[in-house]
Amino acid sequence: MTTVVLRSTDLTLRPWEPGDASALAALADDEEVRRWTSHRVAGLQDAVRWIATQEAGWKSGKRLSFAILMTGRVVGHIVLKQSGSEARGEVGYWTGASARGLGVASRAVELLTTWAFDPRTEAGLSRLELIHNAGNPASCRVAQKAGYTLESVLPPRAPHEAEGHLHARERRAVHLS
Repeated sequence: MTTVVLRSTDLTLRPWEPGDASALAALADDEEVRRWTSHRVAGLQDAVRWIATQEAGWKSGKRLSFAILMTGRVVGHIVLKQSGSEARGEVGYWTGASARGLGVASRAVELLTTWAFDPRTEAGLSRLELIHNAGNPASCRVAQKAGYTLESVLPPRAPHEAEGHLHARERRAVHLS
């Protein structure tokens, strides 16, 4: 998979880089990130290792992991997980404390979704799912703002011990005349 960088007015989504390790370690040392995600990074060395493992996802094309930058500063993470032969994927994300409440997550989800649905891209998906802890109303708002519809409540499943919400969005067919 070729390197993908997505931009909007004040957001950039780009693959994680080794130089992001300090920012990642600081962002991951956040009670809310640990509370709502399975994302675990414990310190600088762990951040360096985690960033290195993201390269394998890009090489396989199955896990496209992006740093979310707002005005040039890393403020979160977003990932597109693809299942391979199916034209579907799953979006996951988290933001650091400084970016919460600013619409960063929903704009990042929308930016990634638009790219993933574009048939001209390597992704070219037709369905995306977004799953989050049912007890996290902020994630419901993010999904809804990004056009994802709540489809079902999921039973607890590892590594999450609580029910989840499954939101989904389908690519709209484009009819050319």
